[in-house]
Amino acid sequence: MPTDDTAPAAKPGDRGTARPIVHYGEPVLHRACKPVESFDTALADLVEDMFASMYAANGVGLAANQIGVDARVFVLDCEDADGERTVAAVVNPVLVLPPPPRELMVGDEGCLSVPGPFTDTPRSATAVVEGFDPAGNPVRIEGTGTLARCLQHETDHLDGTVYVDRLPAKTRKRMLAEAGLR
Repeated sequence: MPTDDTAPAAKPGDRGTARPIVHYGEPVLHRACKPVESFDTALADLVEDMFASMYAANGVGLAANQIGVDARVFVLDCEDADGERTVAAVVNPVLVLPPPPRELMVGDEGCLSVPGPFTDTPRSATAVVEGFDPAGNPVRIEGTGTLARCLQHETDHLDGTVYVDRLPAKTRKRMLAEAGLR
């Protein structure tokens, strides 16, 4: 059967449905997510919905609990320090950071679950995530720059930590007020 080389390739999220983003304060964001046990059609559909949700919200990363799903899965579409773009879904990620003392980068960080404000947030300048793709194949993503920040941010979500939880109390309170969440 001939193929149509002019047809655009399907992009992550093209078959998904954008879901509402859960905001700071919802219990699902403040507890560790359950590991994924089945690499099946339901997981593939979830990943498609996550990409669709992330793109609809103009994000660069999204964890499953940000759309109310208690599962250790995140998606991302962002660049590293050299401008190389990574588009991926990671299931059951494990974050690996360099041993202390690590080089930190301080930069603007925001979150779809704390809509609006960004603030300087220190993160490790490099990060690695190991896990699985939605088909159950092992994956390893090494990141610098925004990609390193994203790997840390999304893994934090799956561990029940929102980035504002890492900020001093006064800054966190201000950020939540700016987002209309307190």
